[in-house]
Amino acid sequence: MNSALPLISTAERRHRLGRRHRLAPSVRAATVPQAADCVVALHATDASTVFLSARARLTEGGPEVIERALYEDVSLVRLLSMRNTLFAVSAPLAPYVDASTARAIAAKERRTLLKHLAEDGQGLDADWLAGAEEAALAALDTAGPATGSQLSAAVPALRLKITLGRGKKYEARTGIATRVIRLLAADGRIRRDRPRGSWTSSQYRWVHTAPWPALPAAEARAELAGRWLRAYGPATEADLAWWTGWTLTDVRTALAAVGPDPVRLEDGATALVSPGDTGPEPAPEPWAALLPGLDPSGMGWADRSFHLDPAHRPALFDYAGNIGPTVWWNGEIVGGWAQRADGEVVWRLLGRPGRAAEEAIAHEAGRLADWLGAARITPRFRTPLERELVA
Repeated sequence: MNSALPLISTAERRHRLGRRHRLAPSVRAATVPQAADCVVALHATDASTVFLSARARLTEGGPEVIERALYEDVSLVRLLSMRNTLFAVSAPLAPYVDASTARAIAAKERRTLLKHLAEDGQGLDADWLAGAEEAALAALDTAGPATGSQLSAAVPALRLKITLGRGKKYEARTGIATRVIRLLAADGRIRRDRPRGSWTSSQYRWVHTAPWPALPAAEARAELAGRWLRAYGPATEADLAWWTGWTLTDVRTALAAVGPDPVRLEDGATALVSPGDTGPEPAPEPWAALLPGLDPSGMGWADRSFHLDPAHRPALFDYAGNIGPTVWWNGEIVGGWAQRADGEVVWRLLGRPGRAAEEAIAHEAGRLADWLGAARITPRFRTPLERELVA
């Protein structure tokens, strides 16, 4: 431990989370892109997460405000990016996420698909794949937004099936459409448009779009690392490597370009903050929040011990390490919540944060129930506590 380094206490880390993640009422965001930028990116694997994460950080507005950002203004866009996971980011940040992370994922996706085509033995190759992609784009240009099923109906090539793992125990016959659509999306040539059904649906329509401007990968990684450090610092190389999915070499190169300052934490560990960001963080007013599964404030670090009691982890995470719906009080996870079939938002505390916390949490639960209205939310990744609460 280097006692000469500035100390950032656990309390100050929680102050930072409340203020910088715009969860305290006095610092909530006025726009959806601001709500995304404050945590760099919103998880989008589960359709409802984008909406509920943005809602928790906005001053006002219902689901239609977030739909407008996604599908009309296109000020918020989804990309297959960090950790090969779907995220929603503000449009100005998207080229940096694309160049730093999504490009490498798209290249790997293409190599994998071409390998499968070659192994299938139907003579499908890179030229065939290029033709199938162009036919899909032409169909979108002609008919407008379409689901995967509608694209398959319009493009004969997308109705083909290939065999994976031929001759092996796991041999399977599978359609090509989903893989071609995934590749076009990873390349930024199509994007998700309004789904069929409500905002909770994942049955997206697709639209043809222009790829993001090309940026140098190292420059883009430095930009993304700098933004992440401002949102999540103090944090470590391991935290950034986990969050991005980058190699440790890329993490260290990006951080070197940022030039972070080292600080010490209460447990004696050394962490990093943005250059000059070593001063005390003013405490926000007391605040409570009900955040959805996969919310960035719960998924931003590999080591979450400053805001989560390790004893509570089994109740709040699934077997794969995905966090479920959580209840927060002043920068600490104190419980979990769920929505029952009748629309009631129910919650359970895993500690005793006090009467003021319980009153604030009850108020937030009511506010969330009003916001949801007739919508019903079932997390894609279900956790033990969430299942218990709806049973």
